Amino acid sequence: MMSYKEKVERELKRWEHKINRPPSLPAGLSKRWQNKINNKIPEKIHNIVTESVKHMVQATLVGSDYLSELDRVTEATLEERDRQFDGRVAMYKRTAAVEGAGTGFGGIMLGLADFPLLLTIKMKCLFDAGKIYGFNTDEPKERLFLLHIFQLAFSKEVVKKNSLEKVKSWDELEGVLREENGKSHEIDWRTFQLEYRDFIDLPKTLQLVPGFGALVGATANYHYLEILAHHTKNSFRYRLLTHE
Repeated sequence: MMSYKEKVERELKRWEHKINRPPSLPAGLSKRWQNKINNKIPEKIHNIVTESVKHMVQATLVGSDYLSELDRVTEATLEERDRQFDGRVAMYKRTAAVEGAGTGFGGIMLGLADFPLLLTIKMKCLFDAGKIYGFNTDEPKERLFLLHIFQLAFSKEVVKKNSLEKVKSWDELEGVLREENGKSHEIDWRTFQLEYRDFIDLPKTLQLVPGFGALVGATANYHYLEILAHHTKNSFRYRLLTHE
């Protein structure tokens, strides 16, 4: 019978393979489609997403906006940590789905408010994960790690692959990060927000349609939490198993 560790190692291999495989659409075609979407979205929406992500990066690095009320889990098996994280994610999925449906009913004005709210839910989920998997999220190094997980989850192919390599070698970068003391230039926040914006544009645009947006909002927000949880769990699993 396969042990839990063996099961996780197999899942991690599939996770890496999926990230590193060639994209299903040619890059040029995908970019042209994305540009068409971007051109139809009001500049006000782009600005709100940009400022929301910029604030999120700054708050993650030096603020207390997303601090978790959970105690740091210092003694637990990987299976126990995974189970606790899954329970926490289920709570955040419900919150995100309800919030997305509520703003979707309201159309464009409430839809605009959804961007920073969903970012907050995602970052709180990440900070919770850090504690559940036994890391000190007060440290600049760990906060940067959370941002790289976010970028891994919500970026296109090239940036996603680069983020995966950083996540896999994170503890080897400790000396460099200590010298930089978590300065924000470690994260190119402009690229960060553009990748995030492009990743979420189509579902979020549909969410701005009154009435119809409620269904899209609830579904999209739930889906985004699933994506984040998948990459978060595997990123922390990789760190723990690599340094056993």
